[in-house]
Formats: sequence, C-alpha cells, structure tokens
Amino acid sequence: MKIIALSDTHIKFGSIMDHLPGELVDILKKADLIIHSGDFVRKKAYDEFSGMNWLEAVHGNMDEPELKNMLPERKVIEIEGIKIGLIHQAALSLQDTIGARYMAKEMGVDVLVFGHIHKPVIEKSDVLLACPGSPTAPRLSDPSAIELVIEGGNISGKILTFEGTQCSALESARFFRDRL
Repeated sequence: MKIIALSDTHIKFGSIMDHLPGELVDILKKADLIIHSGDFVRKKAYDEFSGMNWLEAVHGNMDEPELKNMLPERKVIEIEGIKIGLIHQAALSLQDTIGARYMAKEMGVDVLVFGHIHKPVIEKSDVLLACPGSPTAPRLSDPSAIELVIEGGNISGKILTFEGTQCSALESARFFRDRL
C-alpha cells in the first residue's frame, strides 16, 4: 500500500491545482491513501483532496472553524496492522522531535504523521516520525510530501521533494507573522 502524507498546504484561495506542484497531483491520484495532518485553511481545499482520493485528515491551527468542527485534532487509523497517528502539532521545533515521539507513545501508534513545522522530517527509533513539510509554504526546504509504503507488515518512508519556491528564513518569519 502506498500512502502520501501532506501537511500545511495553506490554500486560502483558488483550487488546490493552482497551488500544488503538478508532479505531486499525479502522485496523489495514484496513491492508495492521502493523509493530511492539518492546515488546509479552507474547507474547499479539504473537499478537493477528498474528491481526489481516499483521505484521512485532522485539522490544524490555521483551519477555518468549519474544518475544526468537522475534523478531529488527532486521529488513529490502522492499515494492514500498522497503527498510524495523525496530529497537526507534535514537535516543539525543527530540531527537536522528542515531543513528537512522546505523542506517538501516548497515542499508541507505530507511526506518527504530524505537521506545523513546514519542514520535512523522517526519524526512525521505536516509532516512525514523519512530518511531510509543506508542498506550498516550505520552511527552509523544498516543497515536500512523504511517501509511506506498507509491505509485508512493515512500513517505510521517504521524503519527496518538488520543484518550487524555497522559503528563506526571512520569508518564513513573515509568513508566520502575517498569520498571527
């Protein structure tokens, strides 16, 4: 099974097709499942993702009230015996994923997919931590997503990067300042 994990798409206007890298759209359509760990921003974006493929999602801190009422803050799904947790905010910073590991343990999952930090991370210890970064508003990285593959009772993950604008430290600070 091939799962594509996304987060922090932050689509405030137009269609998701206007904002996502074209290569990513093709990958999403061919996947078995899309996981989105929040910050769609608008319900229209959520609807477009769910119309594209099987979608499992949680809300993020920037999502409009309708999405926050509709989607849970955290969720656990089980796919082929692998428990996958979804949450928007789990890591304390770009450099420190200890909080995410504790969140995975608290949720009782094998894999935790989280967002909020806008930079891709994959870390494997006793749990797999996967932050897809952002395909539309990356922070000090390329636009990204994560591919998770479940095969024979095991799960592996890799970061997918796409052509697009890389966000500098200054742009990143402005992006988040303007959303407060």
